[in-house]
Amino acid sequence: MKVDINTKMITLIGTPLGQSFAARMQNKGYEAAGLNMLYFYTEADNEHLQEIVNGIRYMNFAGFAVTKPNKVKVMEYLDELDPLCEKMGSSNTVVITPDKKLVGYNTDGSGFYISITEQGIQPDQCVFFCFGGGGVGRAMCSILAYHGARKIYITDLFEDSAKALVADINKNFAPVAEFVKFGDFSKVAACDVVMNASGVGMGKSQGQTPLPVEYIKPTQFYFDACYNPAKTQFLINAEAKGCKILNGLDMSLYQGVAQIELWTGKKAPLTQ
Repeated sequence: MKVDINTKMITLIGTPLGQSFAARMQNKGYEAAGLNMLYFYTEADNEHLQEIVNGIRYMNFAGFAVTKPNKVKVMEYLDELDPLCEKMGSSNTVVITPDKKLVGYNTDGSGFYISITEQGIQPDQCVFFCFGGGGVGRAMCSILAYHGARKIYITDLFEDSAKALVADINKNFAPVAEFVKFGDFSKVAACDVVMNASGVGMGKSQGQTPLPVEYIKPTQFYFDACYNPAKTQFLINAEAKGCKILNGLDMSLYQGVAQIELWTGKKAPLTQ
């Protein structure tokens, strides 16, 4: 693609990013829509997030995307928040307005919701178990509560993250969330859908899983927010037990389409 003085930039801020397909998907979308935009990566964690965000504000950016581990922290540096994003306590999408205000949104939740309902999952008829109370876990569990999930059990190695998410869901959406101590798998058997939003299974933890195989039931549905590798050990184990599985690629695609529409104000093509 041609980059010129009018090209609007978008960057994804997070780490690690080597596994991400976001730039490939986003730039194909811009090209298909005839948009003079470029999506690229900025690998960074919380340490210099404020400086990066403030710099972007005054450059030729339409906005930026945020991923692990910055989705919660970034909200401290934004001027306004979409109401649903504020309730979720996590932002993965920031739009820069003409007067240089930074407005936070969350498209992870809607992308996740579309992807699982396409597989026949109806939140109001299901009990969920989630590994991971960080940014993506917040979006997934919050949107499930918003759509009437019967129960959501949440655990995290960092127990304060899981406890905070449980409290926020019960306060801002519905009293359906319950904290589970990390390493306690006793509630998994009672769940219809088991989700991995912890990041375990990707990057340096590839080949690992947060759930021992003996707790998997063949009647359950397993979802992993990771999509590279396409099948984490979490999903491989579930599939071997006869479970229906889904990775995070469709979630990423659908949330990316929503991002393009926020950044451009135009309908985005759904391409893969």
